Amino acid sequence: MEATRRTAREWAIQMLTAADLNPTDDVPAMMAEFWNNMVESKPSSGLRAFSEERVAGVLSSLAELDGTLGPLLENWDLYRLGTVERAVLRMGLWEMMKTDVPKPVVINEAVDLVNWFSSPKSRTIVNGVLDRYAKQNP
Repeated sequence: MEATRRTAREWAIQMLTAADLNPTDDVPAMMAEFWNNMVESKPSSGLRAFSEERVAGVLSSLAELDGTLGPLLENWDLYRLGTVERAVLRMGLWEMMKTDVPKPVVINEAVDLVNWFSSPKSRTIVNGVLDRYAKQNP
C-alpha cells in the first residue's frame, strides 16, 4: 500500500500521542526513535518531513494551541479529553493556523483520524471544535 499524506498524519498522531503521554524536551530524538521502531516499510523523505513538520509544529506551539482550544471546547477542560482526541484537535488546529491546507480538508482528516484511532463518538467533538474555529477564523 502506498503511503499518502493521510498516512503521514497517522504517524504524526502516533508521535503526538506518545509525546503527550511521555513529555520530552528532545523532540528530534523522540521522532528518530519512532522511525527506527516502525515495523512497516520506511516512509519517503517527503512524507517523513510532512509528519515531522506537524509534530514539531504542534509541540512548539502547545501553549498557543491549548489557549485557543480552551474557549472552543465551551465549558470543557482540554485535559478531560482522551489523549488521542487532544492530539487530533491540536494537530487540526495547528494545520488551520499555520498551513495553507484548506480548513474543510483539515476538518475531514481530523474527523477520520479520531474515528480511526479512538471511537466514532469522538468524531462529534472534533468536528464541532474545529468547525467552530474555522467559522470564527475564515
